[in-house]
Amino acid sequence: MKKILAVTFLILLIDQASKIYVKTHFNLDDSISVLPGFKLTFVENPGMAYGFHFGGVIGKYFLVIVRIFLIGGMIYLFKKWLQRGESNYLLIPMAVIFAGAIGNLIDGMFYGLIFDSGTMYDASIDRWIGYGGISKMVPIGQGYSTFMRGCVVDMLHFPIVDWYVPDNIPLIGGKHLEFFKYIFNVADSAITVGAAFLLIFRKKAFPNGLEF
Repeated sequence: MKKILAVTFLILLIDQASKIYVKTHFNLDDSISVLPGFKLTFVENPGMAYGFHFGGVIGKYFLVIVRIFLIGGMIYLFKKWLQRGESNYLLIPMAVIFAGAIGNLIDGMFYGLIFDSGTMYDASIDRWIGYGGISKMVPIGQGYSTFMRGCVVDMLHFPIVDWYVPDNIPLIGGKHLEFFKYIFNVADSAITVGAAFLLIFRKKAFPNGLEF
């Protein structure tokens, strides 16, 4: 249990510290180059990982509720796995995924309550609308929105390929090619890395097959 708590706390600390720093020091859509192929680009995401979202505010409520149920289910599974003495090949990657899920849940549930500005949904045009200026933290309940209506902060951007195709090239001339164009955060990374480790070490993580 101590390992699970330590991994979860460390990832949550890094995730939330990076999000709060970016939100309170960057304007929305600001981008700075850190290394070749790596930028910090501040965007806000009302939905799932890597910028995917759907369904306006109702879709957002749905995602928050799903995340709460998933986190509750993972807590139940951790108790069973610890009782059965499962190996760290299962427990540690699942703790990494667990921390990532909590990290994005915190944004969606509370960021609208504790920051004075953020991306908001406009039902009249069915769009999420950004804002100007740099956000400030405020006393809880005095933020730009209400409970469960905050947006997830994303900033990690790896445009390893960033190329405007010359006009004289057939079919794709004049287009902008970018890989990897998605902008994400530490929590998203944790979920992806945890899932990858489970896949790579699946025989050690699940020596008796997938059991719950």
